[in-house]
Amino acid sequence: MIQTQACDASAVSEQASALRGGFDPVSVALRALVWAAALLVTGVFVWLVGYIVIKGLPRLSPQLFEWEYSTENVSMLPAIVITVLMVVLALLFAAPAGMGAAIYLVEYARRGNPLVSLVRLTTESLAGIPSIVYGLFGFLLFVVACGMGFSILGGALTLAVMVLPLIMRTTEESLKSVPDNWREGSFALGAGRLRTIFRVVLPAAVPGILSGVILSIGRIVGESAALLYTAGTVAAMPESLLSSGRTLSVHMYALLSEGLYVNEAHATALVLLIVVLLINFASSAVAALLVRERS
Repeated sequence: MIQTQACDASAVSEQASALRGGFDPVSVALRALVWAAALLVTGVFVWLVGYIVIKGLPRLSPQLFEWEYSTENVSMLPAIVITVLMVVLALLFAAPAGMGAAIYLVEYARRGNPLVSLVRLTTESLAGIPSIVYGLFGFLLFVVACGMGFSILGGALTLAVMVLPLIMRTTEESLKSVPDNWREGSFALGAGRLRTIFRVVLPAAVPGILSGVILSIGRIVGESAALLYTAGTVAAMPESLLSSGRTLSVHMYALLSEGLYVNEAHATALVLLIVVLLINFASSAVAALLVRERS
């Protein structure tokens, strides 16, 4: 029996050596597919960015950034201001709720609790709902039932509900990736559960949590369907949070749907792309800085 095992091991070793030194068509095919997929994704990204830059850059002009919107200048500055307001308000509502729910599920709820499974199932279901359904929900709840009308606050609350599952799931996975012996070491040193969470677990999970926040910002900035039913399409500087207004994505949609300001819509697309890239780079820099300080 020992001789048989030795022969089998020798055969496996010879086969592995032959594969390393010879030609493996499966490995070559898989490697080619991986390279093709990578080149395809890179090519689509370059083509998309290049198309937007070529179409939008010549259309940029100072009148597109005037304070007051009119049919002559078609200014996008009010849309930029409202976009920033939407991002801040939506994250202000969604981030604490999503992170708090994730902390409860990971740190406080018993493992195997049926409530945890129910909450996760609900979160995954909410993440798959189309944005237009969120817009209808926000219209019926915030615009009609709560009496907010078409307002920035109603749109921000709708977006907060929309990105809540994303923030919650990414935070939960980031917390679960922290090793349990870190928590046990903190408990052994006399720290309580709350201090352990805020001094040990959360700092280690910050990069993953920021990734969820970055994805949420990208969805907020690029959302238009839900805001058409909640925030409206008024192209003016907001006087209050209950004023109607349009974000950059809604502004671009309105210009294209009218068919009179196609060139200005291309310029708006370029500005929207720049805003998203700046937000991603800034968030990545903050995450890298936090990781460097912790290490």
